[in-house]
Amino acid sequence: MKRTLSIAAALTVLVACGKKHAGTYEVAEATGTADNAELMKAGAEALWEQRGDVAKLEQALASYEQIVAADPTDRDSYERLVRGYYFLGDGHYTEIEKKEAAWDKSMIWGKRCLALNTEFTALLEKGDEDEATAAAALGPEDMACMYWLASATGKWGRIQGLATLLKEKDKIYAWMTVLDENDPDYYYTASTRYFGAYYAALPSFAGQDLDQSKVKFEEAIAAHPDHLGNRVLICEYWGVKTQTREICETELNYVINADPAVIPELQPEQEAEQRKAQALLDQMDDLFAE
Repeated sequence: MKRTLSIAAALTVLVACGKKHAGTYEVAEATGTADNAELMKAGAEALWEQRGDVAKLEQALASYEQIVAADPTDRDSYERLVRGYYFLGDGHYTEIEKKEAAWDKSMIWGKRCLALNTEFTALLEKGDEDEATAAAALGPEDMACMYWLASATGKWGRIQGLATLLKEKDKIYAWMTVLDENDPDYYYTASTRYFGAYYAALPSFAGQDLDQSKVKFEEAIAAHPDHLGNRVLICEYWGVKTQTREICETELNYVINADPAVIPELQPEQEAEQRKAQALLDQMDDLFAE
């Protein structure tokens, strides 16, 4: 009993000390003009299609920021911003400070996007609900922003440390549960893939479940075997935690030898997964004990 209480007390302290993100759930006031809005969108989309080039992606995001400055209710542009800044940190930047800054911006734009759902923000303003429980008010139109916001929050939280990760975990779990219920095949079974990482990333005293992690990853791979992110993540999270080097080498080599254009609309992301796979392979001797 003493051990149980001490672990619970330690967990309470860790959660209390976790860093809180500064972004808010509010719709900003228009600060730009809507002149040539359609032309600006067409230009931003053309740059977005070239997001495999980091400079083109940064230009695209700057354009989308101008668009939402003129029209703070433009959900499609918010979706590009939250997903695009996530991709900058996950697929392009290598310096930890730049990754953190990109995910921070992704979270800011994701929160502004969810603020378009007035039922969600009304629940938060009442004070009876937190971000986790208020997620039940989010609908199909919110799923994209919610997913990328959750993904950025998880990555950002890992950088901040265990205390912040634990502080954010219930909210992320609630968001992913809502996505799983509303659109389980969104972004190639994103919720299933995320739960695979979630159950492995948690420390043992906070709900880690490596068996469930493997089940979820295997479900994601079976549903979309050509999605390379599934295979990178099962190594990065489950494989490393369980010290199963064989599955890492098998899956990472599969990724490196795959055709990134097999899912044409995801070629930039697939190429990023190949870079991550090579980086993990290069670290095999450090990641796995002799």
